Amino acid sequence: MNRESKGMLFGLLGVTSFALTLPAIRYIIDYFDPIFIGLGRAIVAAIVALFILVVTRQSIPTREQFYKLFIVSLGVVFGFPVLTSIAMQTVPSSHGGVVLGLLPIATAIVGFLISNDRPSIGFWIVAIIGGSIVVIFSYINGANSIHIGDLALLGSIVCAAIGYAVGGELSKSMGGWQVICWALVISLPFLIFPVLSRLPEEGLKIPINIWLGFLYLALVSQLFGFFLWNKGLAIGGVVRVSQTQLVQPFITIIASTIFLNEPLELLTIVFAVLVLVVVAVSRSMNIKFN
Repeated sequence: MNRESKGMLFGLLGVTSFALTLPAIRYIIDYFDPIFIGLGRAIVAAIVALFILVVTRQSIPTREQFYKLFIVSLGVVFGFPVLTSIAMQTVPSSHGGVVLGLLPIATAIVGFLISNDRPSIGFWIVAIIGGSIVVIFSYINGANSIHIGDLALLGSIVCAAIGYAVGGELSKSMGGWQVICWALVISLPFLIFPVLSRLPEEGLKIPINIWLGFLYLALVSQLFGFFLWNKGLAIGGVVRVSQTQLVQPFITIIASTIFLNEPLELLTIVFAVLVLVVVAVSRSMNIKFN
């Protein structure tokens, strides 16, 4: 298996773990404040990450690496988790899964800006078409309006794309799991106050299955899923491997139907397929390396 194929495989495994994030948030959102979900999960992940870094005796990152880690943390530790938690208050997770179908192209665009990957003009044309499809879906499925949830999802896409792309490039020099661990650890001091101020008042009365959903978000969505994802981006290239995210809407929709009993509407399926086709076409476009 060549490097690109290995990168695609690791990327696909990472995407599979991320695809259950929205259903998990939707599952527990009635019990927790969205800020607590978004940042509280990061505290749990950061504590585990700190333990891993200490046990494995990792070297302290350089100043330049710290700068990039800060960008990664803003995107995937703060921005994406908080904005998706806010979005899940007003839109179904299956709807969010389709909107996040724009994430592969967004990540590829950021990857182009910060790396040596140079997609063809055809790639950019397809990217514009894909973005238009997602906006149209959000408008139609939102009763002919753009909900605050849709705006939050679009913001989360920007945050995730930047965090993914910078993290993927940084993983080439640091290692995939080291990047997310350090990003979480340097975020820890900024997480404590907002999380403590939003602790559930009767946490002991919250059902264990709800806490298990929160634990999934902390350990899989926020930590171990990134071990696989960052490794894939580092091996196969940010622009190319980012396209494995095309399967994410389908996994999210299926999980939402199975675990949340959300209706599987024809409109959602149609637009999910359109997003899949557009991103698949972008996957076939040439990418040059300078």
